[in-house]
Amino acid sequence: MTSLEGEGIAVRLRPPNNRLDQRAVRWWRTQSLIVTAGGTAVLAVPGLLIAPARGWLLAAAAVVAVLGLAEAAVFPGWRFRVHRWEITDQAVYVRTGAFQQQWRIAPMSRIQTVDTRRGPLERAFGLATVTVTTASSKGEIEIEGLDHELAARLAERLTVITQATPGDAT
Repeated sequence: MTSLEGEGIAVRLRPPNNRLDQRAVRWWRTQSLIVTAGGTAVLAVPGLLIAPARGWLLAAAAVVAVLGLAEAAVFPGWRFRVHRWEITDQAVYVRTGAFQQQWRIAPMSRIQTVDTRRGPLERAFGLATVTVTTASSKGEIEIEGLDHELAARLAERLTVITQATPGDAT
């Protein structure tokens, strides 16, 4: 654990405690399979219809299908093991990434807006994404793969905490 208190920042750098909802794995896997099916179809349909290009288009479709299926089998579980989040009275902590991990910390005094999002596929899995917009050039922080009721409670809690937190003078 590292602290930046000597630099006027009272946020402790540490791994976030909370995992995403287990349904996020199926949600990510479904997203991957949809993209794979679309990419495979874009190559396979013309391959079936255009005789001179049939060989290379169907071979490319097979490669896309195999790579997409491998990605859908491996990466959602890996992402689930890496992704973490936590909200304290001082900050929002998020760790994401598979190959390149990214840790983001947003002090409450820097939060500008809190939103929840539920796309059609997220709704089908009972999930939601909480988006925290900050006064940072890095942009927003997303906590995706949350139970939709938990996401609503987090958005409410963040709103209450940020309203009670004095703004940052920097």
